[in-house]
This record gives sequence, C-alpha cells and structure tokens, in this order.
Amino acid sequence: MIYPDRGAAGRALGEVLGHLRAADPLVLGLPRGGVPVAAAVHEAIGGDLDVLLVRKLGVPWQPELAMGAIGEDRVRVLNHDVMRHTGVSPEQLIDIEHVERAELERRRRVLREGPPIDMTDRTVVIVDDGMATGATVAAGCEIARKHAPRRVVVAVPVSSAEALQRIRAIADEVVCPMVPRNLGGVGGAYRDFHQLTDAEVVRLLRPATARDPER
Repeated sequence: MIYPDRGAAGRALGEVLGHLRAADPLVLGLPRGGVPVAAAVHEAIGGDLDVLLVRKLGVPWQPELAMGAIGEDRVRVLNHDVMRHTGVSPEQLIDIEHVERAELERRRRVLREGPPIDMTDRTVVIVDDGMATGATVAAGCEIARKHAPRRVVVAVPVSSAEALQRIRAIADEVVCPMVPRNLGGVGGAYRDFHQLTDAEVVRLLRPATARDPER
C-alpha cells in the first residue's frame, strides 16, 4: 500500500481512531512531517491540535538513521543498538546533539504561538508520518509522560516491526495500519514525501492566522 501524501495517510488513521472522539483528544504532530498527518487526524476526531517538538539525532555519516532523539523538557532518548553497530563516539554524539538543540529552539520560536497546550489529564495522540527506529516517537512519549496525561496514544501510518514493538512498550495504545516486512525507509510508503517548510507547518497549525516564518 502506498499513501498519496501525508494528508491521505492522516485521513486513513482518522478512520481507525474514531473511538477517541468522545475523549476530547489532544493531537500532537511531530514536526515537520508528522504535522500534516496530525492535522488530518485532528479534522477526523476533533479535540485540539498542537506540535510536540522533537529532533532526531542522526548518525553523522547516515543522517536518516536515528541513533536517538531529543525533545522539549531536555528529554534525550538513545538507541544504543544503532550507536554500537555504527561506532558513533561520545564526542560525535555531543556534537550532533548541540546542533539539533539549536534547531529545536529555532523551531520552537517559529512554530509555537504562546505556551504549548496543557496535556494534564488529556488523551494525548502523538502522530508522526512513520517510524523506522521509533526514536523520535519514544522521545515524544517521554515528554508527554512528564505532563501527567490520562492516556498516551501513538498513531503512525507506517512502521517497522522493531519500532512498533519498542513503542508498544511505552504507549497505552499504538495504531499503525501498515507494517511492511522490510521497511527500507518511511518515504517509500508515500508517493509525495516532499520536505515540508516551516511555512507549510504553520499554515496547518494556525490556518486562520498563518504567517510566513523564516525557512
């Protein structure tokens, strides 16, 4: 199965998340790619829409391979298997994290309008456009848990079996319609998997008051 684009993937997720409508959910997209999926989910199940700021820590010579992830509230989640197999040094990890912390702060300034929506006692639905290692979603779950939500639900259109197993251990519910035997990359599940700009994300989060942030 190939999704036409992230919006279509979000609509497909929304069809299987209908049981959450009565919970007044807080739908959190992981920027940038998870936001159009989350916006479509939000349109289907209602509640509130916001971003949950996380950044992948990519292996220096293979940036798409996550050796971990960082997020708001100084969260850091590491994938020790990837680090061991690739031989990333502690110094290289520190250098990558420094760069990604700066980008995380930049995105906070650009994408947020005021404080984040309170997660306390809410059904939180964490949405991304897919999971390869699950590192960024794991970081998102850890951030959410710090704010005492009622439940943490993870919803992704596609995932590797390994990532799904990892996230099932830390979320209350995981929804994923497509788990290929071999996931070469999340982008392979989409016909249109273009790199989103900040402006596109802002328009999805604040359609009535969208501005043109720096890219």
